Amino acid sequence: MDRREFLSTTSAAVGLYLASATAQAAPARVERPNVIYLFSDEHRYQSMSFTELPQVHTPHLARMAREGFSFQQCISNYPVCSPYRGMLLSGRWPYQNGVIDNGIELPHGTQTVAHRFQEAGYRTGYIGKWHLGGERAEPFGFEHSLIWTGTNVHWDTSKYHPADGAPVQPKGYNATLMTDQGLDFIRAHKDERFFLTLSLNPPHSKFTDPPKEKLALYPKDSIPYRPNVRLDAAAEQTVMKNNGYPHYEGYHGHISAIDGEVGRVMALLEELDLVKNTVLVYGSDHGSMHGSQGLGGKRQCYEESIHVPLLVWQPGVIPPGSSTSALIGTIDMFPTLCGLAGLSVPGACQGQDFSPWVYEGHGPDPEHQFLMHIQKTNASSGDKHPAPIFRGVRTKTHTFAHGPGGYHRLYDNIADPYQMNDLSEKPEHQALRQQLAEATRGWLKKAEDPYELVL
Repeated sequence: MDRREFLSTTSAAVGLYLASATAQAAPARVERPNVIYLFSDEHRYQSMSFTELPQVHTPHLARMAREGFSFQQCISNYPVCSPYRGMLLSGRWPYQNGVIDNGIELPHGTQTVAHRFQEAGYRTGYIGKWHLGGERAEPFGFEHSLIWTGTNVHWDTSKYHPADGAPVQPKGYNATLMTDQGLDFIRAHKDERFFLTLSLNPPHSKFTDPPKEKLALYPKDSIPYRPNVRLDAAAEQTVMKNNGYPHYEGYHGHISAIDGEVGRVMALLEELDLVKNTVLVYGSDHGSMHGSQGLGGKRQCYEESIHVPLLVWQPGVIPPGSSTSALIGTIDMFPTLCGLAGLSVPGACQGQDFSPWVYEGHGPDPEHQFLMHIQKTNASSGDKHPAPIFRGVRTKTHTFAHGPGGYHRLYDNIADPYQMNDLSEKPEHQALRQQLAEATRGWLKKAEDPYELVL
């Protein structure tokens, strides 16, 4: 054997040995782990220390990303509170589950993700903001129900509704009080399998009332605006008065407060030795514009409105620091939560299970996610709300939206990440516009959405 053959043979042997050793050392996936879905309201993807704004204090979310898995392109299919929750729980599109706007009840009898976990022997709990009508989550598969109402003022005025007795109005920051209840649920069921949904209200407005110590992290002008924020006089009058200082700093103060609540959950799982046996997921229902494009709020096709965090943490099981750019949407949350627990997905679900990305490094990789804003009757100011009605798609590279009255948008999110150059009327982009319109029509059919898209 000459030197070249020796080195080749030796290298191959070493490679096989290392591959075998790695395979043997790879942590085994836990059978039927606990699942916690902790989600906030209005937290956009851009507002974290490890995405776009290093000035934002989110150490626990950064730890989740560093030690766990990050879905880097999670899309809120319908960036409004109640429609998001309807899709999350039912796994079905708004026209299929009935929740096409805020202020609409999820119909009793709807089969939910909690029912699926119940069937598999899990103890189920829902704590926090509900926003799907009524004050009880038991009819929707949650054995333990503590629904909170009046949550947009974050101190002292919110109420929760126990199964027996009158509503309770405790003193304190409502996100902390909700998390306290979530920690109690975990302690009570630490020796059982459990599925907990913990729905926190901040950083939803009111933006100016985060905990004082969190607001103190952000002096005026300490956080840069995105380049697409309009600070002209008209925008100052109509938008920035509700999205500039102290609202912008307060918004990020709330995000830091939510990060602290995530840290408390992580600490308890470590204390109870439940880390490997529990999948902790953090997400948000939609984002917030904060002056981008001269707009406030959500209900928009823009990245600030639709692009949200989605992190999965299970140290010792999930390869640390792993991620994907695959497009996952709200519609995929029900099947993915099932998949994280190793449960089969009900046939009525309209989305896909993305959990193989977390554990195996591959999974669904759709070309686009459906975008929509169906109705605004129940928005602030009702039908006079300035957000347009639209349907469209978000691909890995582009955003397309179409609405009544000549509303149309087309952005190249790679060349133009702040969406400042609308391509929808450019002759050289008409073929792409037609292609994405046809993709949208495909989603409309799947979602049983009657909107007629005519270019």
